[in-house]
Amino acid sequence: MTDASPLLLGLLPHLGVLRFSGPDAEQFLQGQLSNDTRPLAQGKSVFGAYSTPQGRVLALIYLLPHASGLLGVLPKELITGTAERLRKFVLRAKVKIEDASEALALAGASEPTWLESHALPRPQNGAYAQSGEVGVMHLGKDASRFLLVAPPATLAALRLTGSAERAWRLADIRAGLPQVYEATREAFVAQMLNLDLVDGISFSKGCYTGQEIIARTQHLGRIKRRMYRLQLPQGEWQVGQSVKLSDGRSGKLTEVIAGETHAEALAVLNVDSAAQAEDTPAGPLTESREVALPYAL
Repeated sequence: MTDASPLLLGLLPHLGVLRFSGPDAEQFLQGQLSNDTRPLAQGKSVFGAYSTPQGRVLALIYLLPHASGLLGVLPKELITGTAERLRKFVLRAKVKIEDASEALALAGASEPTWLESHALPRPQNGAYAQSGEVGVMHLGKDASRFLLVAPPATLAALRLTGSAERAWRLADIRAGLPQVYEATREAFVAQMLNLDLVDGISFSKGCYTGQEIIARTQHLGRIKRRMYRLQLPQGEWQVGQSVKLSDGRSGKLTEVIAGETHAEALAVLNVDSAAQAEDTPAGPLTESREVALPYAL
């Protein structure tokens, strides 16, 4: 059994915002991210990976068509490095990349009725909508969860002052939605994080950074590592930590949240129990178990 789901309503201080402005912003991002950015012009959000030319994921980004420009939401600890790397590829494109994390704060909500009570939009199917200074994105793979973006004072006026980080990250685990942090940066190819199963990759959009490796992984062979949902015994677990299950599969934790009786986690593991990941612990976790994801592998 899993711990009861906590109420999700509050700030998300672990996430930050990159703003992309200028007439070439969408076209520039089309050549950088794994997903098709054209739906942004139709008011939809886009989830995708920013990868190295070798196909290793540097960051996972939610793109939003905000009134001030295209916004990229990703872990705050990756903001500076991601912005610096992206700027190297701007060349002659008319696009400005800036850290907007101080001007715009992020919050999460899991109750549609709360949005309605505050006269905020309630988008569906992964769409994005904006009302005044408040933007609302619906997580398409998580039916009752919404991401809010607005100036800090605006969120404070909505009484969104406490942190909902733990609840948000736990909801990601239960929805099977991946995340990359500094500890797992460049550790995985997109399919290892199940991005092909959560609408994070377009295989028809054309060229982008890392596309050759991602396409080859999809079409020329069986994917040897996948992201699984796990229940772990209590312990000092950390993102990036190596684990080995009792069935022989091994890999690294990509997200983990401790509960009252156990920890819940996502981990990229070898599909084949006979294969060994790098830095595999000597002993297996006999008290761990796999928990079903809400989508098929």
